[in-house]
Amino acid sequence: MHSFILRPGPVALAIAAITLGNVVAADFDPLTYVDQLIGSSNGGNVFPGASLPYGMAKAVADTTSGSNQGGFTLDGSPISGFSAMHDSGTGGSPSLGNFPLFPYPSCPNDDIDRCEFPKITRAADHGSFTDSSVVARPGYFEVTLNSGVNVAMTTTLHAALFRFNFTGTGANGSYPLILQDLTDLSDSRQDNATVAIDAETGRITGSGRFQSSFSQGQYVLYFCTDFSGPQIHDTGIFVNSRASADVKNLTISRSINGYPLPGGAFIRFETADPVLARVGLSFISSEQACSNAESEIPDYDFDGIEQAASDAWKEKLSPITITQGGVDDDYVTNFYSGIYRTMVNPQNYTGENPFFDNGEPYFDSFYCLWDSFRSQIPFLILTDPDAVAEMIRSLIDTYKYEGWLPDCRMTFSKGYTQGGSNADIVLADGFLKGITDGIDWDVGYEAVVKDAEEEPFDWSSEGRGGLDSWKALGYIPVQDFDYVGFGTMTRSISRTLEYSYNDYVISLFSQARGNSADTAKYLQSSENWRSLYKSDQTSYFASGQNTGYVGFFQPKYLNETWGSQDPLLCSNIDTSGTACSLQNTAHETFESSIWEYGFFVPHNQGDLITLYGGPDQFVSRLDFLHDNNITYIGNEPAFLTVFQYHYAGRPALSAKRAHFYIPRYFATTPDGLPGNDDSGAMGSFVAFSMMGLFPNPGQDVYLIIPPFFEGVNITNPLTGKTASIRNVNFDPTYSAIYIQSATLNGEPYTKNWVDHSFFTEGKELVLTLGRNESSWGTAVEDLPPSVGEYTGFNETSSKRRLRSVPRSRYSPNFGQGLGLN
Repeated sequence: MHSFILRPGPVALAIAAITLGNVVAADFDPLTYVDQLIGSSNGGNVFPGASLPYGMAKAVADTTSGSNQGGFTLDGSPISGFSAMHDSGTGGSPSLGNFPLFPYPSCPNDDIDRCEFPKITRAADHGSFTDSSVVARPGYFEVTLNSGVNVAMTTTLHAALFRFNFTGTGANGSYPLILQDLTDLSDSRQDNATVAIDAETGRITGSGRFQSSFSQGQYVLYFCTDFSGPQIHDTGIFVNSRASADVKNLTISRSINGYPLPGGAFIRFETADPVLARVGLSFISSEQACSNAESEIPDYDFDGIEQAASDAWKEKLSPITITQGGVDDDYVTNFYSGIYRTMVNPQNYTGENPFFDNGEPYFDSFYCLWDSFRSQIPFLILTDPDAVAEMIRSLIDTYKYEGWLPDCRMTFSKGYTQGGSNADIVLADGFLKGITDGIDWDVGYEAVVKDAEEEPFDWSSEGRGGLDSWKALGYIPVQDFDYVGFGTMTRSISRTLEYSYNDYVISLFSQARGNSADTAKYLQSSENWRSLYKSDQTSYFASGQNTGYVGFFQPKYLNETWGSQDPLLCSNIDTSGTACSLQNTAHETFESSIWEYGFFVPHNQGDLITLYGGPDQFVSRLDFLHDNNITYIGNEPAFLTVFQYHYAGRPALSAKRAHFYIPRYFATTPDGLPGNDDSGAMGSFVAFSMMGLFPNPGQDVYLIIPPFFEGVNITNPLTGKTASIRNVNFDPTYSAIYIQSATLNGEPYTKNWVDHSFFTEGKELVLTLGRNESSWGTAVEDLPPSVGEYTGFNETSSKRRLRSVPRSRYSPNFGQGLGLN
């Protein structure tokens, strides 16, 4: 049994006594249970390399796979270079991967023109490696090329340190070469790029303009690379497949006939001794890139830099400890690896914003808030609230400069909006859960209200579209007439549902600020989801077989007549090939089906359950969604559906469903993720699920299931108090996963949810488990909050109206006169 016990230390590390039979080990290191290679193949798209938490510099080997959004993949693709800027778990075209380095033991016959400089040919001919040579741990990455060159790397916030070891290459007597290329992962370089190399010091500086991923924007990045090691033999530049030691400066165009033109600089060394390459990065200037490198890595101390990165990760992972209870180590690895991935993105670019710098933090790489509002940022509220405060300040500062809160943002560009204005949920969630440090909540509230009230000209990249129709009709029409702003005229159903929930969290936000007029206004518009519910709509499989369920959301025209969309279109079993994303030819739900969006009314499950025929039919419909593979757990809209059995009084089925998906769809292997990690969204789903509390984001609600371990402790970094969840009768084979009874701080507790005070006040939840479903958490009065009342349950229905925060915490009059009491 592993029992991880918090003890005093300079970084409050989790120290443990690990008991396995008669073997006792001290100084448990949670980082030993982090596997960065989970999701490094099969479309997981994770960044598996070296980084600090939220670090700008992210160093890893870049492979040529078509799924290399995180740089490196374990799918048999060769390595094209080693670069220090990456994102993690994203979809779309690969981002960053700028200015990669590549080593050669020597050029054939030491003829500089016989080295392969272009990325395509050097990867194909010299980039192969064996998977067993890969070593990845927090703050460190290493791989050995089949040429014998071993490459290790570690990072600081704005710089990376690479160690090239040529001793296994048999290159003695030759001149090892390292090149640096003016390219990126997706060959998106724009305009002219520049590079210069100093013949005496070997310093390489340069810059390039590149295309931002998943947006219409561009960015300029600068670099500064210095070397420490053997004496320099010669230096120069290359263009395409030819090089010269006589030329030290290069300005290169974007391409010839659309082909990205290779170019960069090289350096050769007199001996094959190890070489350290320090790469500084900046979005401001090459001078700042050099300054970043010199200040953060002054003495090329590789081991010291790696240790500092490791310590930083231990600090971040320390708030959560477990009692393993005989569970297989794979589950522990799954848990801590999920937690780790929540802190890779977004990235802290503070001090590196070339457009606006008001002294506020600046975070980038929000890919996208549509993905991360559901569980990733709510998880960080528990483990790293200071970072969340800085993220919220960054979002608000972006609003002050750009005029709108972003939904997606990458390399200072406005990313495409996928549905609602989901920064509203991030801000409301933070406010309701007490995140305050340095945040101007007056401006934050102003920003979310602007999302609800004003339509931007380009609502494909910010805010909401179709607001005239929204306000006049109470829904977004299919084929809307919108002359105020412009965006892709699709997703009318999913946008209506998401706008409804956006308005609901604004109503909570306004209530907590004492603004009763706005509370009433946005509570009313949060019920607009009802406008698209068609009670007689049926659903058939492609074979013609009736699913047996009636009543689904459907598109509606401006004249309030019904349109039509097959409820199974864009589901996981849809084989029609229909566009389901942001294409102009896409339909009325985004990346998901009406079947799945039919459950996205997070604030009014009571009325939704009634519309679906009562709790038994609601449960039946949820089962049908999951058991028939209609939903896709590799996409974020599926997350909450795993736990929505709670609202029908069947919390045991939420526990059962969580165990159905973990580890079956979330395994500790390179191909272990069901989809791309979406900047830690998948990791946070695993971590929350295994911890035994899952959020309904934007509300002060966490749904309870038994943790996957005997016990879990979560120390709140703000209050210093430790909340604990402990399982009694815990069975590590998971044959007893149903709660029979519970106590909270020693008192009987029957509600199937807790609020955020559980964490901030350090409460203790003790769950007694059994092999069969019990009556615990099934009574109407024990269900999570809902705007509408719960009806159709076996016992006498009692009105239960939603108030996501305790009345004692804010106004005691919330809901009076609004139909909430």
